Amino acid sequence: MFTGLISHQGRIAERIDLSGGGATFRIEAPEIVDAIAIKDSICVDGVCLTAVAVDAAGFTCDVVPETLRRSALAEVHAGDRVNLELSLRLADRLGGHLVYGHVDATARIVSKVPEGQGFRVSVTLPQSLAALIVEKGYVAVDGVSLTVAAVTDQGFEIALIPETARRTTLGIKGAGDLVSLEADPLARYAVAAVQHYATGALRGER
Repeated sequence: MFTGLISHQGRIAERIDLSGGGATFRIEAPEIVDAIAIKDSICVDGVCLTAVAVDAAGFTCDVVPETLRRSALAEVHAGDRVNLELSLRLADRLGGHLVYGHVDATARIVSKVPEGQGFRVSVTLPQSLAALIVEKGYVAVDGVSLTVAAVTDQGFEIALIPETARRTTLGIKGAGDLVSLEADPLARYAVAAVQHYATGALRGER
């Protein structure tokens, strides 16, 4: 479990694509490597991955074909920066929202326009997430907890504040870049409950 509050970035030091599908990533993360142990869960650009090896400079993780198909990690290459978040501890503050690291879909950034001190970012909205993304609701974009500023016919918009732009890769990403999306899990469960109720599943009807 994560919060979507990104305080660290790492760099893909090496990406090894495997012949049977999937890949192995070695990620440089000197600022947090002392807090990482083998088998730890780490959110990498919104994807929950497991550290399979740790060295003085960072960690290594396996990325299976399913993860590459469903997330923007498919387009990550050696040298790219990635958002990193260590797993949430029960005593930590929940300053963002609950993020599982289970990506729902990918989308493209349509535009990134300066607005005030930050940016107004427009992102396409996959049809599969249309019922889960609402104005003033939460969404995780590349693992970053964000508030939906508006929902449009083309997608949704977020207001990117300077601090978030500075601390995350959303500060350097722009139009055309692929991002991973995870809807607020509370929204997912609420929509599922309503759908079940509508079909009679929660009313005991057959």
